[in-house]
Amino acid sequence: MGLFSKDIHSMDDLFVHTLRDIYYAEKRILKALPTMIEKAQNSTLRQAFQSHLGETEGHVKRLEEVFRMHGVEAKTVKCQAIDGIIEEAEDVASEVADPEVLDAALAAAAQAVEHYEITRYGTLIAWAKQLGRNDCASVLQRNLEEEKAADAKLTSLAEARLNMRAAE
Repeated sequence: MGLFSKDIHSMDDLFVHTLRDIYYAEKRILKALPTMIEKAQNSTLRQAFQSHLGETEGHVKRLEEVFRMHGVEAKTVKCQAIDGIIEEAEDVASEVADPEVLDAALAAAAQAVEHYEITRYGTLIAWAKQLGRNDCASVLQRNLEEEKAADAKLTSLAEARLNMRAAE
């Protein structure tokens, strides 16, 4: 189903479609993070990825809670955006030989993922509120806060260590 599918007739349909999109994205990220953990050379970066893996498991559970609260089946729709971001990260990582440069590339790729998630959660929260589903919005807000915190941690790590080491 494309974004402007004939199956989307209402704001509620759009909300559910986008919820299924981020559900797919979170599940796809769960599969990608172990590889990123394995490739990361910097122990702090590796720990950040490991920590976010646990958070991502929680994001999936919260999304399943929102599906239940909203009375719809928890299922995915293919998210070409997250597939593209992850594919690009895998391509770049496979081309980088220097471990310091690889860590900078992995952090940047992870931030691209975080930024995608931040946009999706922000939109879903606004739509949930518009639909009178403040209960769903509050659950989604917790995911958004964790995504923003992960992005801030990656920014700090990249600026304080990874980028400088990669540039040496």
